[in-house]
Amino acid sequence: MIDFKKEIARIVSEKVESLNQEDVEALIEIPPNYDMGDYAMPCFKLAKTFRKAPNLIAQEIAESLDGKEYFEKIENVGPYVNFFIDRKVLARTVLEEIFSKKENYGSSNMGNGKNIVIDFSSPNIAKPFHVGHLRSTVIGNSLYKIYEFLGYNCIGINHLGDWGTQFGKLITAYKKWGNKEEIEKEPIKTLLKLYVKFHDEAELNPELEEEGRRWFKKLEDGDEEARKLWNWFVDLSLKEFNKIYDLLKVKFDYFTGESFYNDKMDRIIELLKEKNLLKESKGAYVVDLEEFNMPPCLVLKSDGATLYPTRDITAAIYRKETFNFEKALYVTDYSQSLHFAQWFKVIELMGFEWADKLEHVPFGRVSTEEGRMQTRKGNVILLEELLNKAIDKVREIIEEKNPNLENKDEVARQVGIGAVIFNDLSNNKIKDIVFNWDRMLSFDGETGPYVQYTHARANSVLNKRKYDITNDVDYSILTNQEAVDVIRLLQLFPEAIVNAMEKNEPSIITRHIVDIAQAFNKFYHECPIIVEDENIQKARLLLVFAVKTVLKTGLGLLGIDAPDKM
Repeated sequence: MIDFKKEIARIVSEKVESLNQEDVEALIEIPPNYDMGDYAMPCFKLAKTFRKAPNLIAQEIAESLDGKEYFEKIENVGPYVNFFIDRKVLARTVLEEIFSKKENYGSSNMGNGKNIVIDFSSPNIAKPFHVGHLRSTVIGNSLYKIYEFLGYNCIGINHLGDWGTQFGKLITAYKKWGNKEEIEKEPIKTLLKLYVKFHDEAELNPELEEEGRRWFKKLEDGDEEARKLWNWFVDLSLKEFNKIYDLLKVKFDYFTGESFYNDKMDRIIELLKEKNLLKESKGAYVVDLEEFNMPPCLVLKSDGATLYPTRDITAAIYRKETFNFEKALYVTDYSQSLHFAQWFKVIELMGFEWADKLEHVPFGRVSTEEGRMQTRKGNVILLEELLNKAIDKVREIIEEKNPNLENKDEVARQVGIGAVIFNDLSNNKIKDIVFNWDRMLSFDGETGPYVQYTHARANSVLNKRKYDITNDVDYSILTNQEAVDVIRLLQLFPEAIVNAMEKNEPSIITRHIVDIAQAFNKFYHECPIIVEDENIQKARLLLVFAVKTVLKTGLGLLGIDAPDKM
């Protein structure tokens, strides 16, 4: 495909001797609307070099250029040089590329030979998988697919919360009030009740907290009874979690939770001591981070028990040694930003040059209209309940509007789950979300079902065609405004994917495919496709094929299916 940005850089650098191609390319931007061109080159930064006003520089550059091979016109408006791509050239360039590459359009090998570790989802064992966990799961899953599409080798890790004082509390609660049959019947629900009861009772009897700590220490020391109960809690929880992952079609390469690093922490603690980083503080051991304007990083409690930072530092070193990652991403909510900043700094102080390869990917929190969800208070919205409600809602709509649809149950799952995922990924990830049933299950406006329906509509048109889809068409037929608006967005799709990867921001793709769907629906209404004129039908069918292909790819990068019929 012609890289028009590079072509602009070439023709400008050939005419202006003091500018090299790389410098020009760095200046080029996409204007806010196409009345100002497909590309623009601002000349503000050139004023010092040329000792002229930016508008005069822009005028001289525009007048010196001859881009007739690729550009309809080149003109200056104030301090900008604006480039308008020849519409026929644009249509041919983009649509031939999509026809050739099909579902690989937008992919690249830029990540070839590089490993990316993505730590995401990470629910806590014996606690409900609630809507707050949805964000880490779908953002991490989408990033995995985006990096993989760009040629990286991705390693997805579910760092389960399967260790910590909470298990001492849960063992205490089970021994005092637990019932094995009830737990086997409804594992997460019953274990949550025990966990909530523990905290209610601990408010009246603070000695329970100490008993919980003692049981966790026993667990860490390998006590047989503690281990047996813990293994049981883990097995029951994973069975429940996998029901959710199956619904979402999310897979992991490793389920290595915090407990995996138990036998690996002693080496790291010794390493911290060797480097004189550990300091005693009230019986506990910390890494002092005062000079970096951070509180101390607690590594060992006074009773010798480990903490989150101990396990995270150990896990990072293990992952670097095992996978030699180019980048390690940690997808958690922003409330953990200080935690990550602290132990990232400890890794750096330990002398590991790869500390800058660790990246926290923070996202906004999910709360209810009553306030923040807290497991210990039991005010959580179960993710399985949300997903099943979404599927049921779609099934009702299908029964009402298209009762003869094939594979109704599968389409209901694809659209219902797609609506929930798309809703979560449709805004900048850092934004907080107040959970609202109606909004989460909305199918109106800029939603997943809208994009899925557009894909199904394009597929339906292709099924009605009279001619084969080919790239041997008259591209001048696709130079009207409605067609060009679609083609421009298709052209920018690969750039949107790279941008999403660089910013770890799947919503860039979400917004882009909504724009494509909207532009295509306008084209669909304004430009009849199944017409008698063979040349017109063939040209427009090629555009429909391109849209269907790109929408399916875009949805796939978000972890959403694209039904052929709805």
